[in-house]
Parts: sequence; C-alpha cells; structure tokens
Amino acid sequence: MGSRRRRHHHHGRWVVPAVAPAAAAFAAAGLLLLVVAFHCFLSPPLSDGGGGSRVFRRPNPPFLLNKPAEVRRNVIGAVDFTVPSGGSKLGEELWESKAAGNFFGCSNATKRFADAEAVTKSDRYLMIATSGGLNQQRTGIIDAVVAARILNATLVIPKLDEESFWKDASDFADIFDVDSFISSLSNEVKIVRQVPDRNGKPPSPYKMRIPRKCTPKCYESRVLPALLKKHVVQLTKFDYRLSNKLETDLQKLRCRVNYHALRFTDPILKMGEMLVQRMREKSGRFIALHLRFEPDMLAFSGCYYGGGNIERRELGEIRKRWKTLHASNPDRERRHGKCPLTPEEVGLMLRALGFGKDVHLYVASGDVYGGEETLAPLKALFPNFHSKETLANKELAPFLPYSSRMAALDFLVCDRSDVFVTNNNGNMARMLAGRRRYFGHRKTIRPNTKKLCSLFLNRTSMSWDTFASKVQTFQKGFMGEPNEIKLGRGEFHEHPVDCICAKSKGKTGQSRPHLVKGAGEAVENHSIDGDLDWKDLDYGEHTPLGRDSSNETESDDIRVGGSDIPELEDIMSD
Repeated sequence: MGSRRRRHHHHGRWVVPAVAPAAAAFAAAGLLLLVVAFHCFLSPPLSDGGGGSRVFRRPNPPFLLNKPAEVRRNVIGAVDFTVPSGGSKLGEELWESKAAGNFFGCSNATKRFADAEAVTKSDRYLMIATSGGLNQQRTGIIDAVVAARILNATLVIPKLDEESFWKDASDFADIFDVDSFISSLSNEVKIVRQVPDRNGKPPSPYKMRIPRKCTPKCYESRVLPALLKKHVVQLTKFDYRLSNKLETDLQKLRCRVNYHALRFTDPILKMGEMLVQRMREKSGRFIALHLRFEPDMLAFSGCYYGGGNIERRELGEIRKRWKTLHASNPDRERRHGKCPLTPEEVGLMLRALGFGKDVHLYVASGDVYGGEETLAPLKALFPNFHSKETLANKELAPFLPYSSRMAALDFLVCDRSDVFVTNNNGNMARMLAGRRRYFGHRKTIRPNTKKLCSLFLNRTSMSWDTFASKVQTFQKGFMGEPNEIKLGRGEFHEHPVDCICAKSKGKTGQSRPHLVKGAGEAVENHSIDGDLDWKDLDYGEHTPLGRDSSNETESDDIRVGGSDIPELEDIMSD
C-alpha cells in the first residue's frame, strides 16, 4: 500500500512542510517565464486595429523574396517597442509651415528682358531630343527653352525619349498641351511645331551633343557656330545640359516654363483631378509618398536590405547592366545616407513625426521590390493606404500602356497633397519640391537618411518616446521650411530661389527676392554641379546610348574598351 501524504495540524491550521530556498527560487523563475511567454502569445499583432497603444515587433526583413527556411531561421527578431496608434498634439504644425504665408512665387521678366521678336534670328532653329523618364525629360524641355533664348534661336517642339527601357511611344503632344506651351512663351522664345520645309523637303538637322551643365558661354562657343553654318541643329540626349547657375532673368524664364507654360494635356489633368477628389472624399487631408523602392534603383544604389543570398543574386544580376559601377560597400553606402529607407522605415519615420494611423496615405511608386510582403509593415502602420490603381480601375485603362502618362498622374496627386514625402532626391522629387516651394511652401518632407540610418539600426534598444524624439531632432532642416537651403546651393529646379519672393512687412504689394543666408543640413549632397549619384536618377528606365546619326558630335561619352556605355543618370526613370 503506498504511503499517504502527511498533513500536520497545529492549533487548527494546515501547515505546509518547509521547502528549500533554492527550490522556491527556481519555481518562481519558471512561473515568471511561463507568464511572459503566455503574454507574448496573446499580444496583438502589428495589424491590429485597436484604438490604444500596441506592440510593434520588427518582422523578419520583408525583402526576402522566396526566402529559404535557413535564411528565415537566421534572422533574429528585435526587442519590442510600443508605437502609439494616435498622432501627436502638434496639429497644424504637422501639415503646414508657419512661415509659408510669408513667401510667394515671382517669376515675371524684368524690364531689361527683351521681347522674343526683337532678339530671335529667323535662320536659327534649335531641336532637342530629350532623355530619360518623364521628369528628367521635363528638365530637358525647360532648359531647351532657355538654351534657345541664349542662342537667339527658334525652338522646335522637343522630341521625347521613345527608346527607354519602358518603350513609351508618347510624344510631346500626348503629355503636354502644345498650344499652351507655344502661346504662353510667345514673348520669351519663338516656338514652332516643326522646321519649315526647304525646297519642298524638311531640312536635315546637324546633330551634336554638348557637355552637361553647359554655361551660356559654352553654348555660344560650341552650338552657335554650328547654328550659323547649318541653321538647324539638334542637341541629343538633352538632360542637365544647361548650367545650374544662370543670371536672374534666365532663371526666371526657367520658372515661367516649369510652373506656368508646361501644362499637361486635358485627359491627364482630368484623371489627376479625379484621383485627388477621391482622396479628398476619403479624408480631408492626405500624405503623398514617393516611395521609390524599385529593383532597378536598389540594384544601382548597391545597398543591402537583409534578404540574404536571394537578394544579393537578384539585385546583382540587375546591377550588371552598369559596367562602369564600382563594387558596392552596402554598410558604407547606408552610413553615408546613400540608401533609400525601406517602406517600414518610412512609415516609422512618419509615425515618429506625429502622424497617426488614421492618416490617409497615397503612394506613388513603380513595382516595389518584394511586392506586398515588403509593403506589409507600411500598410500596418498606415492602414488607409491608396494608389492610383486602388482609387481608379477601369478609368486607368487608357493610361496603363504609357509609363510617362502614369507618372504624370502620380505627379499631379503628389503636387496636390497636403504633405509630400519623398524617399529620394530624384527628378520627380526635385521637380515637386521646387513647385511646392514656388506655390506657397507647401509641406515637403525628405528623410535625413544619413542620420536616420544608425537610429533605425538601433531602434529596438530604446523606448518609442526616445526613438520619436530622435527622429524629430534629425529631421530638422528636412521638413520643407523656407530657411533650409543656403543661397547658391542646391539644384535650381528643386530650390528656385530667384523665383521666390518674401512679403515685405507693412507694405502691401511690395516684395523682395527670397535669398536665404542661413542654412541647415538640408544642403548635403544636393549640388547638381557635383557628381550625380542614385538620388539624381529616375527609377526603372534603362536608356541605351545609341548614335543618332553619323554627323553627331559627342562631347562627353563614357567609353570603355571602345564601346559606348550609357551615362548613369539616364538609366532610371522617375
């Protein structure tokens, strides 16, 4: 018969036999571990839509495409920290600059800027062949007008790039309003649709290429002699072929072309307006995000996002397109702020700045590397996630075959957004930043990638409040305020300082040019007169460098072993 448990009764109480202290400690520790494990099991996931605070766990990197089991096992989860569901108490400061009302766009010509009829020579015709994606070509069109003015030539409607990676056959009239372009600039530059026939036949242009950032003197010494001799000259691969620094009248002409004359066609404008209205119907205010996390751009940047051998192999294959690229050092690129933020990191930055989960987000992007898996953390942080494809379905059909027209729709929605966030400094971002400054300094946020890099890498070692405070500190100077850029620094299309005036206090109607003498960090790596890197590129397009004709003279080809190599800035679209 088995032994019975003895119970001791003393003065009417049950007495528990004494237990060794070490055993009690082990038991308590085990119980504590069990409670913690049970709590973690029951904790709500990131996608939980509850109204209070929630636990944010950094998931396995969402960029692992077809990731094998061994890669998943080797990824170690980070420490949890709490992301509040609500936004900050800053209110209006989040959505607009306090100083925005003190400035306005001012691009009228001065009295000394002669009328086009007085300066244009009847026997000079300038033709332009643009290059790259929509906004890279837009830059070329703007500068073409100024180049024609410098040369006292008649400008022929520019020819758009139809040989890019996306094979977009759109011509100028498919994207821009030709009549508006010609008429609105009639006092500045004479513009025609085509060169008049000679002896019943269209004249053959003399084709040439000029160096990048060519000054007015450069045009006068290189192009003018050809114009005087041949009368019709075509400048090929025309992007960034005009100096960033010009006299004020020419800079103001740039602004009149960009912000007033270069207007999209009615079908594009109507579709863009419909998309904006549908965003407004969902929310009075919204953020537009230019995400720019496409495979081509990531491959070119040489950055690494934790996807193991799969990512290295996939992006490495794409990177082979550019034979002149040096071997990448991903850690160094990220430390130097050369890598775009991941969608997750962009979302965390916006939440840290004070935007709540209820904010509606319009995302302008090509095919994101990793697809829905990559976007999942951003959508969890901002469930009200929209794109032109989600806002319109059948209505998009006429635009779908044309990448430039699709890019134009994104441009319009981003331009009309209350806050524009750009994850890069590419052509679309620069164009929109300049436009938003010109039309009232509307809020434009750029990640300070150099400072945010280490913060994101170490974010799970700190509380959310500490993380958010550091993000807000690092983003000072990157929030689109009027005083962020030094005088004479930055690319003109992004910072059109000659075309922005400050309202004079107490003197209605009077103004003075807005010349910023202070500066923040926002000028880092922004000068277009320096070497261009991935932030200067459009995403998704590879433009081969073919010769246009046997008479084309080339001033700045890159040659390796006798073969033509595409210029790096032309590889990617907007």
